[in-house]
Amino acid sequence: MTSPQVLYETCASVATITMNRPDVANAQSSELIDELDAAFERADEDDGVRVVILAGAGRHFSSGHDLKALVGQAEPDYWRTLRETPEGKFRHEKVMYYDRCTKIRNFRKPTIAAVQGSCIAAGLMLACMCDLIVAADNAVFSNPVLKMTGAGVELLVEPWELGIRKAKEFLLTGETIDAQEAWRLGLVNKVVPAGQLMERARELAGKVALVPPITAQIVKDSINHTADLMGQSSSWRYHFMAHQFTHNTATALAALQERKSRSTLKEVFADRDRGDTIVPPH
Repeated sequence: MTSPQVLYETCASVATITMNRPDVANAQSSELIDELDAAFERADEDDGVRVVILAGAGRHFSSGHDLKALVGQAEPDYWRTLRETPEGKFRHEKVMYYDRCTKIRNFRKPTIAAVQGSCIAAGLMLACMCDLIVAADNAVFSNPVLKMTGAGVELLVEPWELGIRKAKEFLLTGETIDAQEAWRLGLVNKVVPAGQLMERARELAGKVALVPPITAQIVKDSINHTADLMGQSSSWRYHFMAHQFTHNTATALAALQERKSRSTLKEVFADRDRGDTIVPPH
């Protein structure tokens, strides 16, 4: 019997949902995303739960999408077959990534991401769906997928979290932001010692849980509505369509075939780190 990819526990009025693939830095497989969605449904249905903490087991919060699945090496038959066409790829990413993430963003109860270690690409996207982020002092944030021909990930959170100019630098260079810089930029609410991460996240959740549920829901919705009036949802929809277009450029399709020819993810990452090394003529 395989271990669950998502763990669920409650203590008082706080539910903790933990991604449980520590051996692959909580890479987000289809099974993990399905279990994550079910866990949030469970928290939604429990009127005793007032706040949800989203965490990752092991050393890292999440390394992002499961790249083995994305190159067809470890994906359920249904999704693997569906992804073979542009239409199928669109549906897969809309259902599994875009819709599931915005569902967390719009979840009626306050949410807190507890982030340690690596929080990369889709891992960062997922953390940013939560209302608050508590970061361990060893947390690092990055989104290096532009060098892999990806247009960020499905929801472009960086302009909203980092500001326009810093978002451009962050994405175009693929550089890493540490926890203190993330706090300075407003990406995270608190930076705490790594050994105290869950304790401090629960402490924060306990404070939030003192607000009556209907009040918390209304104010959360109102703040999200403010972001929508500023264009957040529209910008995400635009980017998702641009992201899909990028998948089908000649550059991206050729890169995907090259990735599929690699025997290990180490080789895939080596290709990514080299980037596009073509030197233009003088």
